[in-house]
Amino acid sequence: MKVLLCEDVNELGLLGDVVEVSDGYARNHLLPQGLAKMATEANLKAIAEAKTRRAEQRIHEGKRLQEAAKAVEGAEAVLAAKANEQGILFGSIAASQIAENLRGQGFAVADEVVQLPEHIKQVGTHAVTLKFDDDLTAQVTVVVVPAYPERSRREGEDIASVSAGGDPATQKASPAVRDDKEAEQNNAPVFDPDAQTRRETKET
Repeated sequence: MKVLLCEDVNELGLLGDVVEVSDGYARNHLLPQGLAKMATEANLKAIAEAKTRRAEQRIHEGKRLQEAAKAVEGAEAVLAAKANEQGILFGSIAASQIAENLRGQGFAVADEVVQLPEHIKQVGTHAVTLKFDDDLTAQVTVVVVPAYPERSRREGEDIASVSAGGDPATQKASPAVRDDKEAEQNNAPVFDPDAQTRRETKET
């Protein structure tokens, strides 16, 4: 059966194309979903203007994709992830994370453009392909660096301890020791020589 496509259909044709498909595919899928109509003269004339507009849109979109691919070619995306001492990630880096990083740098990269056979699970430098169209690709570099939050936290505490001039436990106890000494000094009796003279006179 010959039908007139009303939308672009992947691996079948573009809007306005007349294609031949099986009767079952046309009646059960294309026609009910409004993806195609019967290829009559009236339908061909009715869709002619839409076909022209869509062709212009495809040209504009093609230029946009070419510009995006040219701009991002050779770019570098640096991502940090938790890893063990051998550089194996506890999780993985997905295509969406790479795309988000590139978008953060100002590149027009959709998630589905990033081609990853599998998620990245190792720190290091990785070459990644971006596929904007069937015959339009760009190459970028993804650098995965290890993140050690626990180690960084401990190292930060050690540095703070050294800067303060001693062991953190000692530093924490010092204010309390000073307070006790001050309290002892404040509560200590004050020697008054005149008071001793007054007591002796009274007894006499």
